[in-house]
Amino acid sequence: MAVIDFDRGQRIGLDEAVLCAHKHPAQIEGILAQHDARGRSCLLTRLTTEQAASISNTWLQRLDYDATSRTAFFPAPAPSVGDPQVAIVSGGSSDAPVCGEAARTLAFHGVGSIRIDDVGVAGLWRVMDRLDDIREFPVVIVVAGMEGALFSVIAGLVGSFIIAVPTSVGYGVASAGELGLKAALASCAPGLVAVNIDNGYGSACAALRVLRLCGTSPRGQYGVKKASQSAA
Repeated sequence: MAVIDFDRGQRIGLDEAVLCAHKHPAQIEGILAQHDARGRSCLLTRLTTEQAASISNTWLQRLDYDATSRTAFFPAPAPSVGDPQVAIVSGGSSDAPVCGEAARTLAFHGVGSIRIDDVGVAGLWRVMDRLDDIREFPVVIVVAGMEGALFSVIAGLVGSFIIAVPTSVGYGVASAGELGLKAALASCAPGLVAVNIDNGYGSACAALRVLRLCGTSPRGQYGVKKASQSAA
């Protein structure tokens, strides 16, 4: 039986998410049962459509499942969110699964986001046309594959806290996202931070930490309390 870290939210302000990759449907159901017994909600990540189809209807009907991002909220319905506080900027539509994972993770914690998609640097005018929109947000998650040039472009033009998420979109020397990751780490744009390849969940958690420190992260329907509230 899985050992769930139910106290993580009290320690760091972020509940443990359930990584469904490589888990059998029976294992997922067992984890849901543990949350249900405690009256706790949870976020499931990397839940494929095949896995979801194999979960018994008893549990499946209680999930809010999104196939594109491969995420689910338990229990349904989806949480309500406030005004957007994070912009999720993507190089192309192929990055949608990672963008969706980030957006859904934020939503789980009650934080709204907006998507600014398909502004890759192959047509630099596209991102230039949206700079004013991007600058409205204190935290910007930039999701890009190929050579990852969008990270430096955004970080060099926008004063927000920038989180780079390289994706495995690309071919040849792009090496399943390794080139984009190296580009983010080697960027000369000051203050740019990066998470691992395809890690939309991790980028959202980084954004939530920043927002909480700034005192602007709300508690959503599913989200945990702020650290200051938890310690009270």
